[in-house]
Amino acid sequence: MSTSSTVIQINGIPVSEDSPCFITFEAGPTHQGLESAKRLAKHAKEAGGHAIKFQVFDPMRLVADPLLPFTYQVLVDAKSGALETVTEPLRDILVRRYLKLDEWRELKRYCDEIGLAFFATACFHEDVDFLVEIGCQSIKIASADVNHIPFIRYAARTGLCIQLDTGMASLGEIELAVDAIRAEGNESIVIHHCPSGYPAHLESINLRVIPTIKRLFGCPVAFSDHSTGWDMDIAALAVGANMLEKTITEDRTTRSVEHVMSLEPQDMRRFVEIVREIETALGNSRRVFSDVERVKRNAIRRSLHVAADLAPGHVLKETDLDYRRPGTGITPDRLAEVLSKRLTRALKAGERIQWEDLEK
Repeated sequence: MSTSSTVIQINGIPVSEDSPCFITFEAGPTHQGLESAKRLAKHAKEAGGHAIKFQVFDPMRLVADPLLPFTYQVLVDAKSGALETVTEPLRDILVRRYLKLDEWRELKRYCDEIGLAFFATACFHEDVDFLVEIGCQSIKIASADVNHIPFIRYAARTGLCIQLDTGMASLGEIELAVDAIRAEGNESIVIHHCPSGYPAHLESINLRVIPTIKRLFGCPVAFSDHSTGWDMDIAALAVGANMLEKTITEDRTTRSVEHVMSLEPQDMRRFVEIVREIETALGNSRRVFSDVERVKRNAIRRSLHVAADLAPGHVLKETDLDYRRPGTGITPDRLAEVLSKRLTRALKAGERIQWEDLEK
């Protein structure tokens, strides 16, 4: 598997090939205001997440057309999984997740109090300045801004880790964005593979591009999951994702974008546990056996025994031998070293042969 060579740290936590997968819970599109955002942060911390991510922007400034439509799906019934397609103005959606600057300050203080890293997507220079002011640990560039090179360079100058979303971006566009960050002397970059769709369709997820991105850019790679459940996160982890970003909600049936594919609080802890279990099971690229495994291996393998009573001086031939468990004697792969050797002592039928039973 292709690997990234860069090791970065966010809030004192390494993000690299040799580190546990960094887990970020995304609450930017799903919180319902300050108190809801705090509750989601608390759930993220209790579940074992490293960070929580929000989106800081002015919706009235960001979306010029107040009627610009946006289509997504909502969960109508959690039991049946029935979905409904909804279309509404994008600005209305963004207004629902808008917080005032003082509210963002309070939320950041709360995350500090509970020991949870605070990330945010920024949309304007002023957002970047504000995030630096409040001590944001990492700034994310939305996939829609992957070609906004002036803005990317401005964010890179902060020296903070830049997380680059790449949904619907070509490899060439990713290269230009990464080069822009590095041109500002910032090597702390995480590239996000972020399939489009709310939720994403299987055909668009394309997890095999994760090692490609690592090989091309030498950066840790994150998977921003837009699918329901966590199957795709586990698959992403298996192909080399160094960070997982999973959206969370207080209620998946909330009639707004991204709730449908989010994790509810009761599932978040299990999500983290499964990630850690899979990491343990993946192991490493070397074939290493524990002492317990070596004992078990010998117990089920075979070694050479004699098939009949044999006298001292007997010259061993293949018909004299039998292969029985355990494999704590001479192993079958060394048969050629045993044949035509003379016995130094008498052996009874079924007795295991040892090297000292053979003439040198």
